[in-house]
Amino acid sequence: MKKTICKYEYDTDNAVVVKKATFGCFGDPAGYEETLYQTADGKYFLYVNGGEESIYAKEDIKRIGKDKAEAWLKDHE
Repeated sequence: MKKTICKYEYDTDNAVVVKKATFGCFGDPAGYEETLYQTADGKYFLYVNGGEESIYAKEDIKRIGKDKAEAWLKDHE
């Protein structure tokens, strides 16, 4: 998936997966996943996707700063 935010393109195909977190089981309408990516120039973003009843009912990319990325990693150890 690609998304341009503030004139910068975030692309899951051209970034490195740092960590993936899954909540719920496959097919669970309230289940979702968050995948933290890092770009070649050090930017971080979350790819999110989930079931129709989840907090991420539609796939999306959300940019996050380094501090938030580090906090996300600690929360998902």
